[in-house]
Amino acid sequence: MSNAYVQLTRMIERLHRRFLDVLRFELERLSIDDISAPQALMLTKIDDRDVSVRDIVERGYYLGSNASYNIRQMAQAGYVIQERSSHDRRSMRVRLIEKGKELCVKIGEFEDSHSKTLRGDPSAMSEIESSTETLRRIGRTWSDYLSYQAL
Repeated sequence: MSNAYVQLTRMIERLHRRFLDVLRFELERLSIDDISAPQALMLTKIDDRDVSVRDIVERGYYLGSNASYNIRQMAQAGYVIQERSSHDRRSMRVRLIEKGKELCVKIGEFEDSHSKTLRGDPSAMSEIESSTETLRRIGRTWSDYLSYQAL
């Protein structure tokens, strides 16, 4: 089990990097050169909500300074608008504007087209569902460890 666990945790990182490569390729195919793949992925975390930079950091697992830099770049490129919170002037809120929403739709479309290649194979879909649950359990285990064991 230990060897399989180690392989899985290393594969998670490799798959994330590979997905960013796929996303980068898709952005190039769409002739979009004013946003990076990690920034485009961050847009999908914002979705259709008005969120704080802190929420993006916590939900997207980005470093604070990295997230702030990327959000500033996305705002300059016209994908998001960044405003101070009306309740806490120290907090910044971010929301997608039309250009960002359009890109999220395009990302959703290409993700859907990729998933269609697997939908025709019932065993593949079952494996994906099982893998997703396993990854959720690993995520919960790591979160619990950080919350309770690392004190």
